[in-house]
Amino acid sequence: MATAVSTPTSTPAAPEEDTTQVVVLDAALLVRDECNAREHDTEPDQKLITSVKEIGVEEPISVRPRPDGTYGVFKGWRRAQAAQVANATAEAEGRPVRPVKAYVRQDLVGRDGWTRFLSLVENDHREGMSARDTLRAQELALIDMSEVDRRTAAKALGVGRNAARQAKAAQKLDDATLRRAAAGGMDLEQTAQLAEVSDVRGAESRLLRALQRDHEEGGGGRGHWDQEMALLRAEQTDAEARAKAVEELKAAGIPLLGTVGYGQKDPFRPLAELTTGLGAPLTEDNHKGCPGHSARLDEEHQPVWHCADPAAHGHKVRPKPKQPKTEEDERRAEERARTVACNRAWKAAAGPRQEFVKRLVRGKTLPEEARQFAQRIVLDLPRFYGKWADKQRTETLALLLGAADPQEAPSQVAANFPKNRLANVLFAQVAAAFEDDIREPKQFDTVRMRHVCLWESPSPLQASYLLLLESLGQADDGSYQLSEVEQQAVASHRPNAEADSDASADADA
Repeated sequence: MATAVSTPTSTPAAPEEDTTQVVVLDAALLVRDECNAREHDTEPDQKLITSVKEIGVEEPISVRPRPDGTYGVFKGWRRAQAAQVANATAEAEGRPVRPVKAYVRQDLVGRDGWTRFLSLVENDHREGMSARDTLRAQELALIDMSEVDRRTAAKALGVGRNAARQAKAAQKLDDATLRRAAAGGMDLEQTAQLAEVSDVRGAESRLLRALQRDHEEGGGGRGHWDQEMALLRAEQTDAEARAKAVEELKAAGIPLLGTVGYGQKDPFRPLAELTTGLGAPLTEDNHKGCPGHSARLDEEHQPVWHCADPAAHGHKVRPKPKQPKTEEDERRAEERARTVACNRAWKAAAGPRQEFVKRLVRGKTLPEEARQFAQRIVLDLPRFYGKWADKQRTETLALLLGAADPQEAPSQVAANFPKNRLANVLFAQVAAAFEDDIREPKQFDTVRMRHVCLWESPSPLQASYLLLLESLGQADDGSYQLSEVEQQAVASHRPNAEADSDASADADA
């Protein structure tokens, strides 16, 4: 059937729903409006057609007039079609046709965005409209609106200022995933974020579990969701880095060796274990011409050069005693895999943590607990804080203060803060020092004179910073939660940890 096209007016009028009169229209003049939000399942079912044949269309539809004398239906298109079918049957049987009651919205001519929004609201309250139609209607309606109308529509829909962009992103998901996301309670922003990481294996189920934990804790916070999203983004970045490395090897014509199954002998050898026939070391440069030149990727997705068949190409294995694989080797391999996973999780946790600090800093009132913590650090001048100040690294501080560019001087950003928010600026500086101090998961401990992993053994001061943020997040209705790797790091620093340890020792005794 035809689709109505609106003719723009130079000065669109405001909606006048209260003064719009109900008129009766010939059903033959009704066509589908191009801004009708429902694009799928638009045909009337037999039950509706039967009802309209008997009693006509009881509830008025909503239309916009078109230049050719027809009317575009943006609410009630299925009822209008049912009326057309019923009238066609009546004409064939020699009975009179029924007109259709309608609200004629002259004020919506030229206001496609607002028309689509009104159609969306109508259909969203009815059963049967697909999640994809809802998302597409939200996207198109909000894009095609003035800023004033967009704010009003977003508030009515219960979405944020980026709803149009989020609706477009969410449409990447298939219909089944969209239905599961809606059933699980995901809002528009969360559905768009699911689409962002949908290529990561298990992303949907992991995010639904995180969302359920947030719901169970109440308060409306999304701390668990943010942490899971940060981890999924880190895994996605890691997978993209590996895919890029694989593509570079492929472009260079270098075979990528696969893994060898359990119990099978690995025929490939890394060049570090080989020499030339005369005993000279083999490197990437002097091995490039070998037909067996190949590679494996290490944990950082860097190529480790191999020869696919050393014996066939005249290479010798460096003499060294062959060590049988032991349980200790397997334990070390497991520990190495755990270290890689924890290091990645530690770096990923910095994103939600710093976003929460930014919200605290930009808030009207800084929590008293945060003010006292920052004051204590500035007055006590711990060693790490002095070292951080000497380095004059200001990028993190600028970002925590809300600068769009990390190269912007923090003093200039802070100058825009009201006078009564000096404590906010002070806390931002202290938090920036901590963030730079715990940025890397592995550090050299000058007290113990050895390298330590922060997710295993943070300093008491580092742990106090994380515990402070956890406390502030819980007080803010759970808007921030420590990630699993951070909870693991601070476990022994919690106030009751020592008492629990003593109780456990007494029980063992």
